[in-house]
Amino acid sequence: MQLSRKADYALRAVSHFAALPKGKLASIGTVAKEQGVPREFLAKILKDLTWAGILVSYQGVTGGYRLARTPREVTFLDVVEAMDGPVLLNLCTQKNKCKCPQYDTCKMRDFWVKEEDHFKKALSRANFARYKATLKNK
Repeated sequence: MQLSRKADYALRAVSHFAALPKGKLASIGTVAKEQGVPREFLAKILKDLTWAGILVSYQGVTGGYRLARTPREVTFLDVVEAMDGPVLLNLCTQKNKCKCPQYDTCKMRDFWVKEEDHFKKALSRANFARYKATLKNK
């Protein structure tokens, strides 16, 4: 499994916002430059993060973005699922999505369910209080 580029860039952006002093805003241009993310792609990502309730946007000349919650309250799982949807290691972990005729008798399904749960728990334990970017100009 590999995270999408969109999720990777979103994690970098959120780590940037987590490192800002409380109440300070950052512009798309600043985040794009410091985190090495293409500006146009980042604009779409920040819109999605705002829609998901992870960021708050402020319009205008002095506008920008900031976290909607404390860095401790925002998890990697929040960000990944905001970008890519629910984390699924295999479709067979979701009965309503699995079309496999062996769903009820599959010997491997329990493995995938268990490992998906472990991965989600790991992502939900990782929050941005610990994983903040190092900023050049706070």
